[in-house]
Amino acid sequence: MSQSSMDDDELFGEAAEEMRADVEEHLDAARAELPESDAIWDVDADNTLGVLNALRSALDIDDVEAHVRDAKKAFVMGERADAFEDADDLEADLAAVEDVLADLETAREQVGELASTVPELRSALDDAHDGE
Repeated sequence: MSQSSMDDDELFGEAAEEMRADVEEHLDAARAELPESDAIWDVDADNTLGVLNALRSALDIDDVEAHVRDAKKAFVMGERADAFEDADDLEADLAAVEDVLADLETAREQVGELASTVPELRSALDDAHDGE
């Protein structure tokens, strides 16, 4: 191998480009795994519990979380190595996807709580009416 192909600055530049590409690829993959808006808006179910269970399934974010985590790892490594000339766009994209992910997590928790509360409420109402 020639000396010019082993230049540290050149190798660092290539590594920085690869790191940026890695962050971008994981962000793209995370966005692709986000549920479609229709998946959480249009639900086919026979009752409230069915709606809640369908919604909770639509809010599954495990794959999104994995891609965001990988993107963040690559981003943090690049930042700490000072590998990115301008990382503002990556940081903004990462923050935007993390914000959506946080909203999805919150919604999933709330739907899960409702899914466990509604059957209990139904039973309590049935009991109350049976006692009349």
